[in-house]
Amino acid sequence: MSLIGREITVLGAGIGGLTVARALAMRGASVRVLEQAPAITEVGAGLQISPNGGVVLEALGLGKDFERISVASQGAVLRDYARGSEVLRMDLTRYGRFGLVHRADLIDLLADAAREVGVEIELGVHIASVHLNSRNPVLFVDGREPERVEFLVAADGLQSRLRMALLGDEAPAFTGQVAWRALVPIEAGSVPNKAQVFMGRGKHLVVYPLRGGTLLNIVGVQEQAGWIEDGWNHPGDRVAFQGIFGDFGDPVRGWLERVQDVMVWGLFKHGVARQWHGTNAVLLGDAAHPTLPFLAQGACMALEDAWVLADILDRGEETAASLHAYESLRLPRTRRIVEAATANARNFHLRSSPVRLLAHTGLRVIGRAAPGLMPDRFEWLYSHDVTKQ
Repeated sequence: MSLIGREITVLGAGIGGLTVARALAMRGASVRVLEQAPAITEVGAGLQISPNGGVVLEALGLGKDFERISVASQGAVLRDYARGSEVLRMDLTRYGRFGLVHRADLIDLLADAAREVGVEIELGVHIASVHLNSRNPVLFVDGREPERVEFLVAADGLQSRLRMALLGDEAPAFTGQVAWRALVPIEAGSVPNKAQVFMGRGKHLVVYPLRGGTLLNIVGVQEQAGWIEDGWNHPGDRVAFQGIFGDFGDPVRGWLERVQDVMVWGLFKHGVARQWHGTNAVLLGDAAHPTLPFLAQGACMALEDAWVLADILDRGEETAASLHAYESLRLPRTRRIVEAATANARNFHLRSSPVRLLAHTGLRVIGRAAPGLMPDRFEWLYSHDVTKQ
């Protein structure tokens, strides 16, 4: 189907929703984004946008703007939690630019970029449910009459209303992991422009600089038996956070002492959706394939999805065939990424001291003997360019 003049409704003004809105509008569609939050505010913390996501921003004409708001990463370093000693250093810059960015800054950029091409963004719109029939999706919106829409893109995350309509009311499962996040002001240049992962017993902590190197993003993940609260923006107890990671040595200990405010959330997930689309309706991003944050690919998968979906819909094929092609292209790659992220969670949290010592020693030997070997393992991930498919 040609997108010129088509009316498309997008659920969710997150990274995936705003990106697909701009991509569709640039191809001639009339796009409206519905977001349940009352305002697009500074929520969340750091994101890593690897080259496979960066190429999408570049293709959408946002490359220079993204460079302006992000810190160029020099790679990743895995470290032992107790001493902070280096286990493995990976130079990933061969694949292109890795941008370390505050989520709020990227959302602001994408929202402005969407509005620039005529996208309408409606805030404070709560979708109670989505109903599918043989022709057009129907939105049941709190405080409004039901609304039939021409075409629906659901980028509304883990609790996606369209996913429920397609697959039933499946409850996301708690992964047994809880994440903490904090932002600490730092002196520019005092922390390397790298993602550093400190690996401990049943927990790990990731740090990297944001906003010109003046802010340190800290994310700690611990294994925990249970979690009840929904959502990912709950105020946490600073003292509890410091205590949980109190056995970590310097430099982590020094950073934790400076934490003032901390947020905490339980990590939940579905499996990759077994069905991504219905009649004139399709899933995108976390709504289709929620992933754990241990490969830093959640945002990048949404960026990739957005480009592929807009590109396929614009090719003039029949809608159902286009949606089938989109799912067929994206399913194998997103499933592989989700599985790799899950494996990283296990590898970062080795509890047995002998096993951890053996694993870390092996990584150190590999890093010294063949420094390019581990980075080579990620070529399938970072070299992928959906804009050239």
